[in-house]
Amino acid sequence: MIKVMIVDDHELVRTGITRILNDAPGITVIAEAASGEEALVIAHESKPDVLLMDVSMPGIGGLEATRKLVKSSAGLNIIVLSVHDEEPFPSRMMEAGARGYLTKGCAVEEILLAIKTVHSGERYIDADVAQKLALKMVPGGELSPFDSLSPREMQVMLMLTQGQRTHVISDSLSLSPKTISTYRHRLYQKLGVGSDADLTRMAINYGIIESSEGLGDD
Repeated sequence: MIKVMIVDDHELVRTGITRILNDAPGITVIAEAASGEEALVIAHESKPDVLLMDVSMPGIGGLEATRKLVKSSAGLNIIVLSVHDEEPFPSRMMEAGARGYLTKGCAVEEILLAIKTVHSGERYIDADVAQKLALKMVPGGELSPFDSLSPREMQVMLMLTQGQRTHVISDSLSLSPKTISTYRHRLYQKLGVGSDADLTRMAINYGIIESSEGLGDD
């Protein structure tokens, strides 16, 4: 029996996926979490075989949660299940240690196949996502300005675009407020923006976040 955990900030999504997976032979959902922070605690306690991880969530989000879970939970296979199919999310999540990447528009059969595939030790990437990852490697291919960000810069950027305050980000990432301010300045320079609101609008334009995730200044 493959033990699965679902991490998504929308209860309706978690409930729907849980029902689907519990109806599938050989798979059972043993735990759920509504944030990356919850995932770190609950995964440690429940020890799932496979974890379905959303990307855009309040707090540290799916990217940082994936990075931390891969380091702390040996043998855990993480599959990203997200609305985001554009770069830089797929490559960043795979670099963080995810074993699979699916979009929320995929068929139920594909979710089941992905779970079984990563549980067997292999990777599984949605065909459309795989194509975009391949195109990124083609010389002259169009790159997002967010591709230039380091993993930590990417994480800070995501939290800033959620409107999170400097002290909240520093506490979540175990970094000093001064360090977060340095990251913010570096992001402004790299992306050519002058405020958190400009940063958020740019992230929306490139499909990094959805407009409903808010505009925030510190």
